[in-house]
Amino acid sequence: MKKKKENLRDIDIKAHSGGDSHDDGHNHGSPESVSNFKTYLPAIFSFVLLIIGIAIDYFDVFLFFEGWVHIVWYTVAYVPVGFPVIKEGWNSIKNGDLFTEFLLMSIATLGAFAIGEYPEGVAVMLFYAVGELFQSAAVNRAKGNIRGLLDVRPNEALVYRDGVFISVNPETLQIGEKIQVRVGEKIPLDGKLLSNKASVNTAAITGESKPDTIATGDKVFAGSINLDGVIEIETTKEFKDSSIARILDMVQNATSQKSKTELFIRKFARIYTPIVVFLAIGLTFFPYFFVDDYVFRDWLYRALIFLVISCPCALVISIPLGYFGGLGAASRNGILFKGASFLDAMTKVNTVVMDKTGTVTKGVFKIKEVVNSLDFEEAEFMGYLMAMEEQSTHPIAKAILEYKAEGEDFEVSEVSEIAGKGLKGTVNGKIVLVGNKILMTSNGIDVPSGTDTIVESIVMVGIDGQFAGYVTIADELKDDAHQAIKEIRESGISKIIMLSGDKDSITQQIAKELGIDWAKGGLLPEDKLNEVEQLKKQQSTKVAFIGDGINDTPVLAASDVGIAMGGLGSDVAIETADVIIQNDQPSKIARAIRIGRSTRKIVWQNIILAFGVKIIVLILSAGGLATMWEAVFADVGVALLAILNAVRLQKMKWQNKVQ
Repeated sequence: MKKKKENLRDIDIKAHSGGDSHDDGHNHGSPESVSNFKTYLPAIFSFVLLIIGIAIDYFDVFLFFEGWVHIVWYTVAYVPVGFPVIKEGWNSIKNGDLFTEFLLMSIATLGAFAIGEYPEGVAVMLFYAVGELFQSAAVNRAKGNIRGLLDVRPNEALVYRDGVFISVNPETLQIGEKIQVRVGEKIPLDGKLLSNKASVNTAAITGESKPDTIATGDKVFAGSINLDGVIEIETTKEFKDSSIARILDMVQNATSQKSKTELFIRKFARIYTPIVVFLAIGLTFFPYFFVDDYVFRDWLYRALIFLVISCPCALVISIPLGYFGGLGAASRNGILFKGASFLDAMTKVNTVVMDKTGTVTKGVFKIKEVVNSLDFEEAEFMGYLMAMEEQSTHPIAKAILEYKAEGEDFEVSEVSEIAGKGLKGTVNGKIVLVGNKILMTSNGIDVPSGTDTIVESIVMVGIDGQFAGYVTIADELKDDAHQAIKEIRESGISKIIMLSGDKDSITQQIAKELGIDWAKGGLLPEDKLNEVEQLKKQQSTKVAFIGDGINDTPVLAASDVGIAMGGLGSDVAIETADVIIQNDQPSKIARAIRIGRSTRKIVWQNIILAFGVKIIVLILSAGGLATMWEAVFADVGVALLAILNAVRLQKMKWQNKVQ
């Protein structure tokens, strides 16, 4: 776990003025409150001494407050906030990193002391330290939004062994073991429900706070909370492969996947800082050769102001924090980006391509219509059909067997499967055929011509040489499918396409019902891949593909952004995708786009703010029109404004909102 915690710190920020006592971003009682107070104590101490010193200087009431007393007073005020920064700068130099913001602040403030500007030297370092504390608090808040997921990781499990339930570490459980979960406890491993029913809170998995009611045999996910009664579960995955373990791993590792903007700022800061140092040296000495009334102290003061203004804190801090906030906001909404780079990539998407089954439909077949042509009651007709389908393992057979039929028992014998056509057998002494039109016609049964226009999957029934009727089978649309297409379009996506392995007539019907621009069915995995590759060849087209199955894996990998449905989706698809929708709701796709765009918007606002203010004040300082106080605003003030702007991501409401 140590490695993962280090990943969470990968925003490259340290609380230089206060250590790590407030690192987890949470207040868990009085010990933590005391620790937080100790963190701010050095800054408070320096602030009090600075204010007293400035007041004494201004009112000039104590004659002794001059000379060495004056120097010692401000030195004592400087040390609590200045020493940690100087120490950090020295350590950076020893590690080969010469030009850092710590070095800039150290030179600027010690230089202020050297020319007798003691209050300004203390003030600059104090405000820098306070800025660091605020930055650290904002970072810890962003970390806490993601690290809060760690709190939902179960730490014990009641497993049935040797005739009793015993408490064990969830990591020791094996697949197929029976576990018990009491009210209010977290489900330790993925499994299937053995009890009659259960009500669970899946917020940690899906981002949805609404309780989910499940029945016997349904899937349950690790990290969900049991809300009602003691339940029993049979484990289907080991702890390391469970949903919550997978989520934690992806979210934590996401912070180490830097965006191009972050990587650029890092490289820029390494080049920018030494340039600033040499420019400050030049600003100090070059005017000697060009200015008649050159005064070393005046130009050194300008150079020190230049150094303070040039500190790249606002950029180095606020940009990673912006992306970190975007990742946290997405995870709270049940959307997992595997890195900040994919937040950026999502903003460029203009074409959304989606699979049908399991993406916009539930992937569960149900009987839509029963048509009986002979003189049978519907229950009797379905009895013949179900008696045959009990001999099949086809998904459509499973849908038919869910039909609730009452009546006599049916004796079945001599059932055989005819490949690509259906089943043939004897039920209650009658020869029964169940399958497609080819099966019927090849056995001399006339099929009504009207069945050719039926779009849905159709299962025909022939009894003793006569056409007995048929049932239509359809996959249901997900509850939010219409909303998903509407919101994707409102998010500015220019083209929505559906590619499916299901037959083309069904695909076209679903596409028409949802208002999708273009659709194509009857595709093999390689056909889907070819279609997406053709789209990507079009200039300026950026494709996001949404799928859930193993057959979607090649397309998920080839698209600019691969989005997998994390609930029903296969493990291979989830591993391949760049973005995971944890609760399988396609409406979350538009939300992911909005979060990505809002994150990038805030990041660029911070970049423009930081550069804009710094350039203005740099020009003023070079002309002698800015003091250390303007320099403090250009550095610490701008950094705080950028941080507050980045924190907005963690406050935004994403439901039914288009950015």
